[in-house]
Amino acid sequence: MSEQNKETEEKKPDQVVFDENTGRYNAAIKEYGTNVGAPSITTTNVKTWKNVGISKVNHMLKQKFNELQAEYEQMMEEYKWNDLIYNTEYNFEPIIGEIYHLYSREEGTNFLSVIPPNSFKKYECIGSFQLTFEKIWKKIEEIN
Repeated sequence: MSEQNKETEEKKPDQVVFDENTGRYNAAIKEYGTNVGAPSITTTNVKTWKNVGISKVNHMLKQKFNELQAEYEQMMEEYKWNDLIYNTEYNFEPIIGEIYHLYSREEGTNFLSVIPPNSFKKYECIGSFQLTFEKIWKKIEEIN
């Protein structure tokens, strides 16, 4: 048999999916259609999906940033009060859980007292505070 006849015999038609390396028909394992009746391959439009995803992620990140910013501002406010109280004048050891009041004298110095503002009109009350077990002063609402 001539070589030209041999090639013609072995060559499969274009619509037949045959792997010459393995010697098998493999149309069933392809991830794409292999005949004219198969669905056409089209790219999906993911632009809308991406835009919705970007919008949601940006919203979530902005919300998280705002939460962190509010927490930071609260922490800085707490730091300011603790710095002020720890650097003020008092002649006693504060008890955890008790309420103390921070007063300002006319000459600008501050002092801490157990006397509530409604009983002690001589000095201006800056605020009322409670010492936590972590030794952090927490500002509380004014007590009348």
